[in-house]
Amino acid sequence: MDLAQKSVENVEFMIEKIKEKLNVLNFGAIKPSHFDEEMYEELKDIYDLVMKKNSFSPNEMQAIAEELGNLRKNK
Repeated sequence: MDLAQKSVENVEFMIEKIKEKLNVLNFGAIKPSHFDEEMYEELKDIYDLVMKKNSFSPNEMQAIAEELGNLRKNK
């Protein structure tokens, strides 16, 4: 998978991997459909950060959840 390419499939992949890695129940409200390609670079930055670390403090998880919330599409 080439994450350098902006695509809906890559957005879905990154969101699912972030949710898997953090393994937090309240991330169930975060769906790939909540994001679009306009926020791709920001989402990729969060994805890269999450994939680099092995564990997260509660504060880090909260900050990541807040950042993902800020990137959601306005409906």
